[in-house]
Amino acid sequence: MAEFEIRNASALDIALMRDWADEEGWNPGDSDPWAFTVADPHGFLVGHLDGEPVGCISAVRYGSGFGFIGFYITRPPVRGQGYGIQLWRAGTARLAERVVGLDGVVDQQDNYRRSGFRHAWNNVRFEGVPPQGDAATRARVELVDARSLPFGRLAAYDRRFFPEARHAFLAAWVGLPGRTAVAALRDGALRGLGVIRPCSGASRIGPLYAADADVAAALVHALAATAPGAAVAVDVPDHNTAALDLMPQLGLAPGFETARMYTGPAPESDRSGIFGVTSLELG
Repeated sequence: MAEFEIRNASALDIALMRDWADEEGWNPGDSDPWAFTVADPHGFLVGHLDGEPVGCISAVRYGSGFGFIGFYITRPPVRGQGYGIQLWRAGTARLAERVVGLDGVVDQQDNYRRSGFRHAWNNVRFEGVPPQGDAATRARVELVDARSLPFGRLAAYDRRFFPEARHAFLAAWVGLPGRTAVAALRDGALRGLGVIRPCSGASRIGPLYAADADVAAALVHALAATAPGAAVAVDVPDHNTAALDLMPQLGLAPGFETARMYTGPAPESDRSGIFGVTSLELG
């Protein structure tokens, strides 16, 4: 009989998981594995069949009470043979006694409900080429390299929009080579933050935090200007109607959706300021 074993992922395994996600059409960032690894070194699991990796899942712990499921993939040749559910059980067991979130494909919601998840909202991926322009004046903000600010300010700002602090992850997320992180300041106060990262397809913008749509537009223009004429993509939570209205104005069209679900009540956060989520894999 074939032997199936679930192991903690190595850094190389996490890079492989990123490649598998790319093959699924999820378009993860090229350097995402390096930020993911520091988020929770034990939070990535790989299933091996007779020594060969055939599936994976991430079950990342944040703080003492929150967790996030992602990277739930079984390779096509072995689907339907029970290996995926073993990975699922291993991942969810690691997050026992926590509120757990995930971003799953919409047509799998019923399966997730059977595991105790409840729908909170959908994330809509908008993609396109924004027109060139400078919206900072209209937004009445100064745009600066976010990495020039004290990291404590960035971490405190990110915490407004996420259920737990995630300092190690955030430091890598904004600081990895090839990325651009832009902060919006108004009268010295931090009013927005955006990060763009290269991907196999459209460059992904996330997070996209903003005090209002004008600030969000200024950030998108600044981030898109790092690769003029190239497509960008933003995963927009559909509870933010201002964000949904803004994206077509920026030349971005809606594509696929994912369902944000939780095992308990949706954690408290400043939802009105989330114009684009950070990552579908880690929240």
